[in-house]
Amino acid sequence: MKQNELIVYQPKQKKYSSYMGEISPEVDNIIQRDFHSTELNTKWLTDITEFHIPTGKVYLSPIVDCFNGIVVSWTIGTSPNADLVNTMLDNAIATLNPDDYPIIYSDRGAHYRWPGWIKRMDDAKLIRSMSRKGCSPDNSACEGFFGRLKMRCSIVIHG
Repeated sequence: MKQNELIVYQPKQKKYSSYMGEISPEVDNIIQRDFHSTELNTKWLTDITEFHIPTGKVYLSPIVDCFNGIVVSWTIGTSPNADLVNTMLDNAIATLNPDDYPIIYSDRGAHYRWPGWIKRMDDAKLIRSMSRKGCSPDNSACEGFFGRLKMRCSIVIHG
């Protein structure tokens, strides 16, 4: 191939993005990057991240409490779909006390803007808060959680 100056075309893999446009009304960014909380179940963060493992990709969807950084609920699956986040949310809601109504902060991904997610939030009287479009620092606490998790997983796997 070198002698004939042939070049193999290798398409770049698209990075995963859950943004599908404005599919529901905009939600205010109530958190405004204030990820500190003095009580349990007042501010929760969520997002989806992907892991590359030998058998393919898997997706993790957790809810993290801003009070202590503990994962309240999580799901893992081979597709970043509505079932993944809805199951995680249902499990998180089941942990709440009757008078707990946390703010749940997410990015603007389609998973958090579909009617099923919104109905679950409304039925549980939870408060939605979303980052601005394309502004990953708005969700830095959840991204930081994923970074620490992936670093620890890498140490365990390779170390």
